Amino acid sequence: MKKILKIIFVVLIIGLIVIQFVNRPDKTTSSEVTPAHITKQLNVPADVENILKRSCYDCHSNHTKWPWYSSVAPVSWLVADDVESGRKKMNFSDWTKLSESKREARLNDICEEIKADEMPLPKYLVLHGDAKLSQGDKDILCRWAETELKKLEDANPEK
Repeated sequence: MKKILKIIFVVLIIGLIVIQFVNRPDKTTSSEVTPAHITKQLNVPADVENILKRSCYDCHSNHTKWPWYSSVAPVSWLVADDVESGRKKMNFSDWTKLSESKREARLNDICEEIKADEMPLPKYLVLHGDAKLSQGDKDILCRWAETELKKLEDANPEK
């Protein structure tokens, strides 16, 4: 029985080593703030931008800070998938790629999801406790999102 456990252990270790070289996820990131970025399109006060950077940008922008464990498979696959999904849902770096109606929906979603404690994701907060939003952070983000949403709606009264 001990011999079988040793063999299983060795096979698992070899397997973990091999998967480090297989299917390595794309970990793109950028420090550039392009004209398409939300901060170039909307009025984003410094306090709002700081909260977004701390709690949202890792998954919802091209400014992802990839932690060390995002280089170790299979965790790297999970982290990369979360970032890809987050960027597809809303990417602050590509704000202008959204239609006007989607921009309005995303601004509305920001407030709804943080009030419901759906964002940041609880699994993200396990290792990123500093990303947790206080009630004050939520209030600041909601006021900002509601103000910007109202500006968009006022600019298009025919809706």
